[in-house]
Amino acid sequence: MIDDTQMETPAAEPRPLKLPVKCIDGTPTGDTVELDPRLFGLERNDHVLYLAVKAELANKRQGTHAVKNRALVRGGGRKPWRQKGRGAARAGSTRSPIWIGGGAIHGPQPHYYLQKLPLKVKRLARRIALSVKAQSGVIDLIEDFDYNKPRTRSIADILKAFEIKDISALLMVDGYKPAIAKSARNIPRVEVRDASQASTYDILRARRLLICRSALNNLVGGLASE
Repeated sequence: MIDDTQMETPAAEPRPLKLPVKCIDGTPTGDTVELDPRLFGLERNDHVLYLAVKAELANKRQGTHAVKNRALVRGGGRKPWRQKGRGAARAGSTRSPIWIGGGAIHGPQPHYYLQKLPLKVKRLARRIALSVKAQSGVIDLIEDFDYNKPRTRSIADILKAFEIKDISALLMVDGYKPAIAKSARNIPRVEVRDASQASTYDILRARRLLICRSALNNLVGGLASE
């Protein structure tokens, strides 16, 4: 359980953060955006981040693993020998777990790994994750862009302009952008997410964040007002 004190915004006034808006070629546009401290200025809370990431990874598990117990193993319907008189241990089935080819003992069976997390904790974890990235200086704001058709080279040029190479990166866009998503899917460790759908795990595992300007406005209008 998480008490109310862990979910409150810190009493101390967070330090405002300002970031320049850049073109997709990495050159500055001349505009500067002050990041909302309610979204990018929270104190780090590792326990809240841990709960959110643990729940998300657990909920991704299918839970379809299974082994055959003695009730599911084929055969073994007849008692292999009489109960007494042979000088051997009694046996009722050749599919007993102690026999070769018998059923498994206490093996895994299909079940759900679902973990429920309070909505306030999930939202708080996302805000803290964004704050951690902002205070680490790994966020870049870029102008809005889109493509008429997918082209991997276009995303590769953006990554090169921002000196993103051999590290994980998350591009946060406003809404569903199929051409951008398809352009990036062949590039290792690069993900494209609708800003409103990016999870705490998505944000934390990325070494660099590229946020489109309109996506930032939606984040502030959504998470910061919760």
